[in-house]
This record gives sequence, C-alpha cells and structure tokens, in this order.
Amino acid sequence: MAESMSEKRRANAVVNFLAAQRYTRAEVFADPCPVPSAAGAYGWWFRDIPGGIDVSGCEQRDGWTLLYVGISPGPPRTDGKPHVPQDLRKRVRYHFGAGNAGADGSTLRKSLGVLLGDQLGFALRRIGSGKRQTFAGGEAVLTQWMAENAAVSWVLHPEPWYLEPKLIDALNLPLNFQENGRNAFAPELKRRRREAAVKAGKMRVLAEWS
Repeated sequence: MAESMSEKRRANAVVNFLAAQRYTRAEVFADPCPVPSAAGAYGWWFRDIPGGIDVSGCEQRDGWTLLYVGISPGPPRTDGKPHVPQDLRKRVRYHFGAGNAGADGSTLRKSLGVLLGDQLGFALRRIGSGKRQTFAGGEAVLTQWMAENAAVSWVLHPEPWYLEPKLIDALNLPLNFQENGRNAFAPELKRRRREAAVKAGKMRVLAEWS
C-alpha cells in the first residue's frame, strides 16, 4: 500500500509539473515578474529544437517540447556551509540571460550554446584570466535565440531536490545529462560539451566580456 501511495504521489507530481503555465523571456522580465521568489522546480520548453535532438519521446504541448528540468535552490551542502541565496526567480532570470550570464554559471545555457554554436556563429571561449569560459559576444545571440524559442514553467516545492530526480526518472529530458543515464542523448551532450571546452582551451584568451 505504501509503495502504491508513493507511486501515486510521484505520478501526481509529474502531472502537476507538466500542467504548469509556460512563460517566455519577455513575460519573465515583465513588471511585475511572474516568477515567485520561492523554492521549486522549473522546466524548459522549446519551440525550435537545438542540435538535432531526437524528441520523439519527449513531452510536447501546444508546439513546445520539454527538454530540461532544474531546481532552485539546490540541496543542502554536505559541508554544512550555506548556499549563495537562490530562488526560482533568480535562477530562471539567470538562465534567460540577465546581464552578463556566463556559460560557466548556467548548465542550460552552456549546453544550448554548444549545440547551437555552429548554427548561430559563436563558440565557447576563455575570457579574462583564462579560467572562465563563456560564449563572449555569442551570449547576446544565445539570449535572443532563447527569447524567440524558449519558455519556462515551474512548480513550488519547499525541498525541490527531492522532486528533481522523480521528474528526471519519469520524463525524457535530453538536456539533463547529470543523473540521467537512461537518456540516449545524455552521453552525446557530455561529449560535445567536453569537446567544446577542449577547443576553447586551444584558442587565445579574450578580454573580459561585458
């Protein structure tokens, strides 16, 4: 019985997550911002599919395809130290490109940029001291692509790190490459990200980009 109830709660969580309203970049940066300053899980939906991903098994709604889920804040640190304060609003805006959103700070943006770089005309580069990697001038191009082709949804959850693995296990999410071994595209995405980082290491370091 306990297992059956657990499975039912998991199924309900997935249904509620998929039913959540989607918002574009313009809507997220509207005043007032619709994204709450609270803990939860978010999903990224795309109109155009980056990098030739096979989305035949992905959730699709009204012309949008779900490719990635994330959470904010993350789980408690094992060393007991506090996280930098995060919530859904801060994290969603960061992914969408608020200010100078570097590829090293957003796993989603880095994956999208690696998959779209050849098409949109940019590549991962080292900047400043050479320890950071971003898409430099391509960040603005990527932000514009996301404004036209990406939307985000979310659900509130006080401890979203318990919800995230349930969503990854239940859904086909090609852009989640961590803890997602059953997804066929995850190893390919890891490979492309590694290759992009190696290529960046062989190119000259750019000045700090703003």
